[in-house]
Amino acid sequence: MDVLKQKLNELIEELSEDKKTVIRSRLNDLASVYPFNEYEYIISSLMGFGKITLDDYYEIRDDYISRNIYLYIFEIASPRKFGERWAQGQLMSLEPDFVKPTKKLDSNYSGQYDIALKHKGDLIKIEVKASRAVDEESKEPLYVKALSYGSVQPFTMNFQQIKPACADVFIWIAVWRNAIKYWVISSTEVESNKYYSDKQHRGNIGEGQLHIKDSNIEEFSKYECKPEELRQAVTDAYERQK
Repeated sequence: MDVLKQKLNELIEELSEDKKTVIRSRLNDLASVYPFNEYEYIISSLMGFGKITLDDYYEIRDDYISRNIYLYIFEIASPRKFGERWAQGQLMSLEPDFVKPTKKLDSNYSGQYDIALKHKGDLIKIEVKASRAVDEESKEPLYVKALSYGSVQPFTMNFQQIKPACADVFIWIAVWRNAIKYWVISSTEVESNKYYSDKQHRGNIGEGQLHIKDSNIEEFSKYECKPEELRQAVTDAYERQK
């Protein structure tokens, strides 16, 4: 958003003084109702003043979309829809061998984990956790304070309700405006990680949380994998645990 705002401000500054005054004055008391907002107003005004053409608009639009390809994920308001429907659905679309566990597949299954994978006669139990990178100092809605990968702004992604005893492997998904990252880590590696805290809630035994921040994200790089490597990463983590 900052890049778009800077670009539009630069275009406004190139206008004559009277045209700049018209836009700036109107922006001061502009009422925004979706989908009509300050950006729509600025762009339409620039086109009306002949500062940009339709082709210029298409270029601005395409550039913005390329930098915010995953912004729609920040618009998923419900944490449950984001964590369960989107995150798990995303993984199962990437790896067809991931399946939803059932009593038929695992007679002891009662919702302890999210996804299963058959491997050499074993059933690997996988827990999925997802988070979104946002400017932690901002009070704006998620889709406004969403960060781009590589941003210098501080962020904290809190992976909560982690129960190492209930799964063999964890897949963590992190979403930025322009990138999605995957980490695959065994439950023993989670439990022994220095950033894992088993004191998320008083009285909750065997459950904890882990924060990945701009200050420690590089320490998890050894667990990161590409989408096409998820299956292999899961089986490797399972073998490490065994």
